[in-house]
Amino acid sequence: MGGGVVTEALKAGLVDEVVLHHVPVLLGGGRPFFQWLPEHVRLRLVEAVPAPGVTHLHYEIER
Repeated sequence: MGGGVVTEALKAGLVDEVVLHHVPVLLGGGRPFFQWLPEHVRLRLVEAVPAPGVTHLHYEIER
């Protein structure tokens, strides 16, 4: 459900930053975090912090 809320907030222009914690694990079919967006969302990488088993990614939304 979180991806739907984030997608709607992106559509409404209410999001300034996105912070993702990427853990490379294959779980099968799964579900995408973000749902369909009506237009491309441009991101600017602010910071990428590698750590054992995870990469922390911080993006700003470009307007």
